[in-house]
Amino acid sequence: MHIDATRSTLRQVCREFTLWCKQLDLFAGELVAIDGSKFKAVNAKERHFTPDKLTHLLQQIDQRVEGYLKDLDGQDNQDEAGTPGGAVASNVQAKIAALQQRELLYTGFQAQLEAIGATQLSLTDPESRAMKLGKGRGTEVCYNVQIAVDSKHKLIIANDVTNDPGDRNWLSPMALQAKDILGSPFEAVADVGYYHGEEVKTCLEAGITPYVARPITSANQKLGLFSKDDFAYDGSTDTYQCPAGVRLTFRFDAVEHGRHIRYYATSACGGCARKPQCTRSKGGRRITRWVDEHLLEAMEQRVRSRPEVMRQRKQLVEHPFGTMKRWWEAGYFLMRGLEKVRTEFSLTVLAYNLRRVLNLVAVPRLLAALG
Repeated sequence: MHIDATRSTLRQVCREFTLWCKQLDLFAGELVAIDGSKFKAVNAKERHFTPDKLTHLLQQIDQRVEGYLKDLDGQDNQDEAGTPGGAVASNVQAKIAALQQRELLYTGFQAQLEAIGATQLSLTDPESRAMKLGKGRGTEVCYNVQIAVDSKHKLIIANDVTNDPGDRNWLSPMALQAKDILGSPFEAVADVGYYHGEEVKTCLEAGITPYVARPITSANQKLGLFSKDDFAYDGSTDTYQCPAGVRLTFRFDAVEHGRHIRYYATSACGGCARKPQCTRSKGGRRITRWVDEHLLEAMEQRVRSRPEVMRQRKQLVEHPFGTMKRWWEAGYFLMRGLEKVRTEFSLTVLAYNLRRVLNLVAVPRLLAALG
């Protein structure tokens, strides 16, 4: 209980300092940039396992055991020929026994993953996860650090740590944390990794205006076919117009993965000369639309009309992460477990904000504010 209280107190100190920065008018409260970065966990890759990795390791063991058994057969033939080889055979048998013990360990890990329905197993820090670090940088066992940065002085308003490898579900949690500090609506900008309809909707409902660029994920476009972007939606008639000028009308709706989706189609596909450019489906082309897709369309218009906001995002979030990971060499955790690393990162954020404030505010003013 005492340790838990200490963690809570340390994180509260970070929050109180952030509120104090607000009192000093150090936040603009107009534009907040949200981003994530991978910080290494206290867990070597050799002590991290996935089902595929375990299968590969077990296959390697089988191959090595098979090789040792062939060696033993060769030693038996030498013994029959009168050549002594007992010591060598004993050494090979010891190696086989060690491999069999390791095999039992790995099969135990497999059973453990199956029992809990997990896809990763970290032995040193069970809550850490393997995460991709970026193009050409491979994979490390990490935590995903999240920050929300104010545009005025690049001070961190909100922070969190997750073992979710992706950022997709973290737009609204970070934006709402920032609003809890700022107390008023603002614009929030994030990269394409945060593109998620429900997250955008949650932000808008809270009075936060999001700017997130839409990723290119169209399977048809990759195949050289017409993508959804080639179909124009008409809100007044609730129809889509295809590149051939035909209207696709609403046919049915369904709830898929928790999202309410509407389907649009036309019976004209069968005789359309442009069908080979449009779809490979015998039944013709269908277009899907989320019931709140107008929110994403409005956001896309905002992103296109204000490209300077997207450029500013990089400047804001790269400063704190660059300071921590490059200047301070603090791109890793010393603690283990999600709650402990959250506390550790709150101290890093406190140090970052404090150092920034000392460069921004004269000492007499600081003392007066503290008094």
